[in-house]
Amino acid sequence: MNSIVKLMIVSVFVIGLALGFSACGGGTTTTENKKPADNKATETKPADNKTTETKPADTSSADSVGVPECDEYIKKYEMCLNSKVPEAAKAATKDALDKTRKSWKDMAANPQTKSGLATACKTATDAAKSSMTAYGCEW
Repeated sequence: MNSIVKLMIVSVFVIGLALGFSACGGGTTTTENKKPADNKATETKPADNKTTETKPADTSSADSVGVPECDEYIKKYEMCLNSKVPEAAKAATKDALDKTRKSWKDMAANPQTKSGLATACKTATDAAKSSMTAYGCEW
């Protein structure tokens, strides 16, 4: 079995596992009332009293796989995760996405596996289109 097929199987398994885990409520309950992180730009006043704006760090290039199909998948998946996935399922779903991203980045760094990565990411996108509709996400 070649490495691309193995990657596709692992990716689909990890994502499916996260979705299955999240559908069961993640196995934990919480009564805490957590607020999401505030990603708004902050305003600071330096010593000269001029107002400057600090923007949140852009991590997209650091998290980029380097294969457009994979980067597009991650972008859409993160948008769905952040806007539609219930809090109880976010941690497991995010963990699965992070593992998938790392796996794809490792494969993109290897010339022997990078060539088939676009196809693997297209396959993952097709699978996510149907599985993430359970959360109301549109791809």
